[in-house]
Amino acid sequence: MSQISLQADETYMDERLDKFLSAMLPDQSRSYLQKIIKDGKVLVNGEPKKSSYRLEDGDEVTADLPELKSPDIEPENIPLDILYEDDSILMVNKPKGMVVHPSAGHYTGTLVNAVLWHCQGQLSGINGVSRPGIVHRIDKDTSGLVLAAHRESERAQLAGRVEKLYYAVVEGELPLGPGVIDAPIGRQGGSIIGRCVTPDGKPSRTEYTILKAENGLSLAACVPVTGRTHQIRVHFASIGHPLAGDDLYGGSRARIGRQALHCARQTFRVPRCETLEDGICIEAPVDETTLRTVTVESPLPADMAQFFR
Repeated sequence: MSQISLQADETYMDERLDKFLSAMLPDQSRSYLQKIIKDGKVLVNGEPKKSSYRLEDGDEVTADLPELKSPDIEPENIPLDILYEDDSILMVNKPKGMVVHPSAGHYTGTLVNAVLWHCQGQLSGINGVSRPGIVHRIDKDTSGLVLAAHRESERAQLAGRVEKLYYAVVEGELPLGPGVIDAPIGRQGGSIIGRCVTPDGKPSRTEYTILKAENGLSLAACVPVTGRTHQIRVHFASIGHPLAGDDLYGGSRARIGRQALHCARQTFRVPRCETLEDGICIEAPVDETTLRTVTVESPLPADMAQFFR
């Protein structure tokens, strides 16, 4: 157990305790921080408080963070389509139908099981658990690029700094050319999974270009400027053009048996390094002048390409 001590200044007056901790500990998820608050591991001026507690100027906040532990996730020798790898990170081309993280009903056969085998113990730690640092997860039936880091330092450096492009097949023939959907996204009623466009949601922006439109469908190249859950799916559904196969948001599975969404390109920056003859790698100090840009691409899969000439 490690303990951290923080002091709230006037900047955080009247801020919720869980939001304050999220700002101070950006590598931890808000749900994890809410759990340790509920478990009494966070004290304000020596007393336990609820997540909804509103801070006052000068409040002393202490938090006991559990030590890193190994998860009950077994490495599995599952073939991976690795498109890029160095000493710190790897980019995997995930097939449709593969779950990223183990969860109820999916404890084996996941991308994490496969990466655990491949990484040979060089793993990131997230939320107190040692596991491959998946930088951005994608849904089971979404195909394409997934970036993973061996260590938490690399994952934290990359999070929020990866430029992504997706291909989506949407229902209806939209005008060719660029467009923007700028609409807030929030939870859909009491649903754990579903999202919708709602005035109370978080600001969300998707920029897209319609590349082809035929056979009652359109091929869109999409850049999710923000990274909300199901953002591309929700945004196109909100304008009356759900993704083909996306029955959660009104799409039909008559022509494709999954949401027609594919992560096709990711661009990120990594430190430059020089490998000497004896195999020693010298890495330059990390700043804007020593980073190199890496772009990885994955082609449009056959089940999406079949609709267009």
